[in-house]
Amino acid sequence: MYRDSAPLSDWPWAQLGSLKYILYGPLVAKALYAHLGGGYEADQNWCFHVLWITALRCLICQAWLSYCNMHFLTKNHKIRKHGVEYEQIDREWDWDNFLILQAYMAIAAHHFLPFLRAMPFWNPQGLIYLIVLHMGPAEALYYWAHRAFHHDFLFSRYHSLHHASVTLQPSTAGTATFLEHLFLTCVMAIPLLGASWLGKGSILLVYLYILCFDFLRCMNHCNVEVVPMFIFRCMPPLKFLICTPSYHSLHHTETDTNFCLFMPAYDYLANTINKNSWLVHHSIREGQTDRVPDFVFLAHVVDLLSSLHVPFVFRSFSSTPFSTRWFLLPLWPFTIPVMFAMWAWAKPFVHTFYVLRGRLHYTWVIPRFGFQYFLPFAQEGINNLIEDAILSADKLGVKVISLAALNKNEALNGGGTLFVQKHPNLRVRVVHGNTLTAAVIINEIRTDVKEVFLTGATSKLGRAIALYLCRKQVRVLMLTSSTERFQAIQKEAPVECQKFLVHVTKYQAGQNCKTWIVGKWISFREQNWAPSGTHFYQFVVPPIFQLRRDCTYGKLAAMELPGDVEGLGSCEYTMSRRIVHACHAGGVVHSLEGWEHHEVGAIDVDRIDIVWKEAIKHGLKPVQAYMCVYE
Repeated sequence: MYRDSAPLSDWPWAQLGSLKYILYGPLVAKALYAHLGGGYEADQNWCFHVLWITALRCLICQAWLSYCNMHFLTKNHKIRKHGVEYEQIDREWDWDNFLILQAYMAIAAHHFLPFLRAMPFWNPQGLIYLIVLHMGPAEALYYWAHRAFHHDFLFSRYHSLHHASVTLQPSTAGTATFLEHLFLTCVMAIPLLGASWLGKGSILLVYLYILCFDFLRCMNHCNVEVVPMFIFRCMPPLKFLICTPSYHSLHHTETDTNFCLFMPAYDYLANTINKNSWLVHHSIREGQTDRVPDFVFLAHVVDLLSSLHVPFVFRSFSSTPFSTRWFLLPLWPFTIPVMFAMWAWAKPFVHTFYVLRGRLHYTWVIPRFGFQYFLPFAQEGINNLIEDAILSADKLGVKVISLAALNKNEALNGGGTLFVQKHPNLRVRVVHGNTLTAAVIINEIRTDVKEVFLTGATSKLGRAIALYLCRKQVRVLMLTSSTERFQAIQKEAPVECQKFLVHVTKYQAGQNCKTWIVGKWISFREQNWAPSGTHFYQFVVPPIFQLRRDCTYGKLAAMELPGDVEGLGSCEYTMSRRIVHACHAGGVVHSLEGWEHHEVGAIDVDRIDIVWKEAIKHGLKPVQAYMCVYE
């Protein structure tokens, strides 16, 4: 257990949070001053090089983070199949602290060591000195110090923070205490200072060594075995020189082996190499049969900015509910060509996964944006993609596939009916999950409510809510311009309950009703017809704007996953952690119960209470949807 009270375990700027980046301010100012003052020569503007190297190091880590979280590319060579959880993401949030430390240590070294001030841009002889000094003193010092950090006293106070992560990520490489990074900086300095002190240093050598160092560290912590087997078959001695990701991953599971930095030769010499190192490497590189998911939630991209809310773009950002952030805006133009590329070539892909009670749950994404579902010429292609995903799931042996949001649009495919009718022998169960969505909305309504105003009244969810509430003798003001559709729904209700369904055609009809259920987007003008103190429940996407300060607004129907969910580390769009849309939860319940029927088309009102009770039984929790506009 890591003890954060040990000397030099905390970072000096830990309390600053994201304000820590102002520490780069003096370096930026110095670099600008040197540039504007004519001191832009390589040996004079050291701050410029420090900042540029720091930026490149961030890009290297981000590139490895993106790659190792692309499950659709890396799943066959994953070292550990377990997902990265929120706790690890939070623990590694400040992985880049060491960059600030090393930037200032580089500035101090340049100030106090004269031989660093007159380095040429490039000296090829320095590369030889660098390699020798790294393979000798740097690797040896790291190996023995690393072993020392594994002794109980130092491990519990310092190194256990790094080892708290078992599913490695490139950010894990930077997650360590202040003392450990002080030591690592000294190790990195040995080859650079040694070559420079001997007169063979150069600016390019500094770039080359530091960026290669970070590249290899991130690679070794990426949880994907990227080193091909043929390298060791063609040149067996490389086993002593190259540390692979699986080699280092074994160190995190069996902590008394594989201590080296980059060269396993030191583990061989000290007899600390894990005997399974190369067997594990061989088995992973041969390719692994991917486990078949039990449940698939078939989602789609919402809009351009939210397309960046994925683990393989910004892993930390995706672990928080989506909202528009300043750093997304400069990236917005780059999402447009990506959208067109996805439109032209992309197929459904794996977005995230988690495990619930031994069952593997995937989220697949249809590579289409929300607005494309409303383009008449694009709808056939979207249905083809959804159909391909369903048939792929059926072929794999997936038990349940749940359609999200617009993938089950009535106008598009009849809420999934199209696919079930076209393929009557499907083994996978196609589910829209809206039965639980209706149950969540209904169970949010206070039991003392006797009248509701319902917009989107003839939609799939509106129909089900109206039929359910009228059975409970709640008067439902159904807003619709279609008398025919209203009468069709009214005839479905028991005769004695039909009087509780009232057809209205104008928003003025709701001016005395304080419970509005919104299934169709309404403007400020339309919201103004609601009396003061109204609560707006809603199942419309996107949610309505919170424009009335004298009213309260509900969030979209959602449920919290059971506490024993494993490997979940990303948020579902705007939902909080471990909370999913109710239709997603509905598919989960269908899977856990092992129901054999398809849930497509119209909602079976008789099953609303059944699905709700089963959801609660399995540990899914209703989310408090009551929200005041002042919050």
